[in-house]
Amino acid sequence: MKYRTHRLLAFAVLAAGLIAPSGIALAAEGSKSSYSKLTPWGDPDLQGVWSYASITPLQRPQRLEDKEFYSVEEAADINAQLGIERAPVPGQVGDYNVIYYDRGQISTDLRTSLIFKPPNGRLPLREETIQQQEQQAAYRREHPADSWLDRSNWDRCITYHGVPPISTGYNNTYQIVQNPNFVAIMVENIHDVRLIPLDGRPQLDEKIRQWNGASVGHWEGNTLVVETSNFSDKSRHRFPSSRNMRSIERFTRVGDQMIDYQFTIEDPEVYTSSWSAVRPMPALDDYIIYEYACHEGNYAMSNILRGARVEESRAADVE
Repeated sequence: MKYRTHRLLAFAVLAAGLIAPSGIALAAEGSKSSYSKLTPWGDPDLQGVWSYASITPLQRPQRLEDKEFYSVEEAADINAQLGIERAPVPGQVGDYNVIYYDRGQISTDLRTSLIFKPPNGRLPLREETIQQQEQQAAYRREHPADSWLDRSNWDRCITYHGVPPISTGYNNTYQIVQNPNFVAIMVENIHDVRLIPLDGRPQLDEKIRQWNGASVGHWEGNTLVVETSNFSDKSRHRFPSSRNMRSIERFTRVGDQMIDYQFTIEDPEVYTSSWSAVRPMPALDDYIIYEYACHEGNYAMSNILRGARVEESRAADVE
């Protein structure tokens, strides 16, 4: 979960001026790479362990307005702040320290947001979506743990980063393996495995819904294109979504140590238009993925519910 040496190396290359942000901006419009590493059967080789850790936010902070890229100096300063240990918040039981966290750094393309379409780097939310978000947030404040169903899928150890993934504080790692008919992607956190058929089969019947949707893939030149739909009503992403969301991911290996990863979200129930994001994924050649033994119904969940009942009892005594 720590010592992402290849990511640090990639940033050092940027800092040395060997990669221009303007060039990477063009890559976000549709990656085309002359790099070619093929499997024994002739497909582009994406196999390996790759990091999608990044502290670049999904949306551009509003205070940055139309600022699309950080300077190298600005990114270095933001990255340096990650190494500062923060004092515990009074009244809280504490949190992981900086040694444990592995949030990544500002992405090597220096973007101020993962979103590059629309150009403002913001989610194009429908007004109805914003209202629903406010209502849901109000409900969660009033009903944080009436039952386990009030807790998130990641609290319940069912799914974590989702499809497509948005990185969090640690375990932002993919392991990719291939054969001529499938690409398999193992997710480090809660160890989901995505099996992506490449044989041209149709998508599952819309009546079949899954936590992480159903994916089908195909090759466009050196790029693996993965289309995912058939999400469950219970699916939750780290951005607003509906059960009818469709994602289109694009994996392009642009070097021995880097995959250009982009995805587009189509969800007319939630957004006024589609939107797209980009994130460089460096290789982690020496990284070992250990089992993430998080399971539904573990001690944490029972303790969360027990604590909520104690708080309710205390509030009733005060009344």
